[in-house]
Amino acid sequence: MKKVLKAYLPAGFKANGVACGLKRSGKPDLALLYSEYPALASAKFTTNSIIAAPLIVSKEYLKSNKAIRAVLVNSGNANCFTGKGGIKDAQASAGYAALELKVPKKSVLVNSTGIIGKRLDIAKIKKAIPELVSGLSCAGIQKAEKAIMTTDTFSKELTLSLKIGAKTVNICGIAKGAGMIAPDMATMLCFIMTDAKITKQALDKSLSAAVDKSFNCISVDGCMSTNDTVLVLANGKAGNKIISGGKNQKDFSKALELICLELAKMVVKDAEGATKFIQIDVAQAKNFHEARKAALNIANSALFKTAVFGENPNFGRVAAAVGASGLKINENQLKINLGSLKGKQVKLTVSLSQGKASATVYTSDLTPGYIKINAEYN
Repeated sequence: MKKVLKAYLPAGFKANGVACGLKRSGKPDLALLYSEYPALASAKFTTNSIIAAPLIVSKEYLKSNKAIRAVLVNSGNANCFTGKGGIKDAQASAGYAALELKVPKKSVLVNSTGIIGKRLDIAKIKKAIPELVSGLSCAGIQKAEKAIMTTDTFSKELTLSLKIGAKTVNICGIAKGAGMIAPDMATMLCFIMTDAKITKQALDKSLSAAVDKSFNCISVDGCMSTNDTVLVLANGKAGNKIISGGKNQKDFSKALELICLELAKMVVKDAEGATKFIQIDVAQAKNFHEARKAALNIANSALFKTAVFGENPNFGRVAAAVGASGLKINENQLKINLGSLKGKQVKLTVSLSQGKASATVYTSDLTPGYIKINAEYN
């Protein structure tokens, strides 16, 4: 398996990003990911009960159309809490892109990120669509990455290639996210493209497993977004024997999990105001879910995160967080090993002494920088 940090698109995919004026800064804010061939799609969305309009529209399109051709993403405006008008805006933006691409309207998925509660300036998006489509290219992924960013300080990208039989399969992933990051589904935006030939069932299974051990194992501030999405498109242009189980699916799933995990770590490393990247390993749990639950409770503890920022080895914060997780914990069997807090990388190991299962969660420290960024965000 070959890993390349600089993203390149798999066969049959093109991308682009432009500035259409949604951001007051004038920075790129509209991206398009396009497959020249009909692609299978699998997605995971936020479990927040307040869900953004583009997610409502994309869910509908995914149910009614198995052949996806493109994803239109805007930043600077979440198009959430905008009522029926927001849904019409999301549908209209998909329609404008579909018309220019000459593909069915419901084959274009939409996503948004940014301020909640403000209607999209749909006229700006409509005006930018022709330039966005005409500029599509195999090298356009770097432009698309920049166009989906909000408070991110760097773009998050990764491409992997692996052998499926005699054929080389490529998987490219890009993500955005730095704040409003909490697990239970996705915790940001992530778009993955692959030229693998795979069944819908195998794709769904692989994505669920990958998300469970990556995006659902990170937290920056414990705040779940309304727009969280992880989406994978597979257009089959690698020409491999179709993946439907066995060793080929295991290999593909392993690669997809690695893509998701590396992108998830990048999100935490770019956490708003953060100075430290924290790895929390919970071992000797009854099962993976209990191990992850304990780890996430620590990761979401403001007391623990501020102690790490202050380089204060107060393990009592860890014990309190584990005890508040809802799990039955034997105080006499709980073991806590908190590594050095002096560097940028901090490792915490907690043993529950209850079984053989384990889980790893990633988080950041909580700093005055985070408060400043979010106190001024509007």
